[in-house]
Amino acid sequence: MESSEDRTDRHHPLREEDAVLLAASWRHLTGGDCEARAVGDELLDRWSEEHRRYHTLSHLWATLRAVDVLQEEARDVDAVRYAVWFHDAVHEGDPGQDEDESAALAERLLTLLGKDPALIAEVVRLVGLTKDHRPAPGDADGAVLCDADLSILGGAPEKYLAYTSAVRAEYRRHSDKVFRAGRLRVLRSLLEAPHLFHTRFGRAHWEPRARSNMLAEVDRLSREPSAEPAPSRRAWGGAAPPRADG
Repeated sequence: MESSEDRTDRHHPLREEDAVLLAASWRHLTGGDCEARAVGDELLDRWSEEHRRYHTLSHLWATLRAVDVLQEEARDVDAVRYAVWFHDAVHEGDPGQDEDESAALAERLLTLLGKDPALIAEVVRLVGLTKDHRPAPGDADGAVLCDADLSILGGAPEKYLAYTSAVRAEYRRHSDKVFRAGRLRVLRSLLEAPHLFHTRFGRAHWEPRARSNMLAEVDRLSREPSAEPAPSRRAWGGAAPPRADG
């Protein structure tokens, strides 16, 4: 049976390095016994699904690296890392439902691994926060997870543009008009908040460029033809429009 230690990513060959690094990261986090390797293989397979364009192995690896940057602000950084592994493990383009199913998967697989119930409950809670990326004041682990997940917003303009193109590809079943309206609603809602990020590092180092990137995207989308009011939840299959991270 092919293991995470020696397999290449059959869906995205150019991301083989990410798969190798991620397998090593999972072993370091879990201890690497046979049950943990099997769960790691399942997660890597999920993150390698062919329909994904942004929520891929590269996003998983980038988010884990962002957690490393923010780890001193976390209370239980390992719980945050588990939440990163599971937060988009289910991704079918159904915001809200995807997070609920990812949380359920985390509960099931971490229980199979015999993890402490308190850790499992915390990971499930953290995964749920990625629905809106709005942790409560004082929620240090929630702040680290949400900021790590949204760190792409503060990337260089060319990286941000590549990210938005990949997100659009993941929602390709929606028309341009419907996607544009939903995306604008999410962006404007986030920009109205006092802060995009919740950690000290995120606010100091990612927020200024993130606001610049997002304002530029709002301007671009607003100038495209056929802009229309935000769609109803029914237009999104009963779910919310795409989150800022897709």
